[in-house]
Amino acid sequence: MKAAHSLFACLALSCLSAPLSFAQTCKDSPLIPKFPGSTYRGCNDSKDDIGKFPMGDGKPMKQVEGELHFVAYRAPDGSSDAQLTRNLMTALKTAGYTVDWDGGHGNFTVHRGKTWIHEQVGSGGYEQTIVIEQALTQDMVATAADLSTGLGANGHAVVNGILFDTAKSDVKPESSAALDEVVKLLQQDAKLKLYVVGHTDNVGPLAANMELSKQRAASVVKELTTKYGIAGDRLAPFGDGPYAPVTSNDSADGRTLNRRVELVKQ
Repeated sequence: MKAAHSLFACLALSCLSAPLSFAQTCKDSPLIPKFPGSTYRGCNDSKDDIGKFPMGDGKPMKQVEGELHFVAYRAPDGSSDAQLTRNLMTALKTAGYTVDWDGGHGNFTVHRGKTWIHEQVGSGGYEQTIVIEQALTQDMVATAADLSTGLGANGHAVVNGILFDTAKSDVKPESSAALDEVVKLLQQDAKLKLYVVGHTDNVGPLAANMELSKQRAASVVKELTTKYGIAGDRLAPFGDGPYAPVTSNDSADGRTLNRRVELVKQ
């Protein structure tokens, strides 16, 4: 393993969007003690990133978005891979974690509640990836005036404030403020008809992202027609998946911006 990314870290996490920090800045997770005598190779912490956790041969990786912590440790002289693996597995089981996959040779995935951990032992040390799943947050909400301006100038407008859980299509209750503004927009112009377009980032299989974007767009249309009484012939859902990013998907912030709902004038 190198002091920067190992091959496995790149495979498991799509190569973390931020570079590994120097070992002097690394800290242990309070969720699990490090193996006694281990020292740091490097680490990375992010408030909003995506971890990919192996779940076994033939199964897709588990994608978890949230607060991410990655640490690469160098094991003390004289310790064996088997010793490292036994101690890590025992500590996690004792803490109440469920083993979701054990690939043998110190390569395993566990979780407890919304916390997911992957351990990879080998090459004189081990790598630990922890993601604490968190709901997406959105501080800004588009106003009807903003949406009208965007539609008039560009033919489309992003609806900030429409939220979904990771990999799910149900509109979260926190989206009501943004939906209220869309309703205001439609009420101000009785002739206005819109395409509601769902967009995703590029994390995960293309087919899954395309389907997710379609489902999310359809969920928004359903909310507007069933809960707000907007006529169904004024709205049409469409899913664009990752095909129209507004910025690079190489960072967590970029992926957040690319996961969005847009209104397009018909």
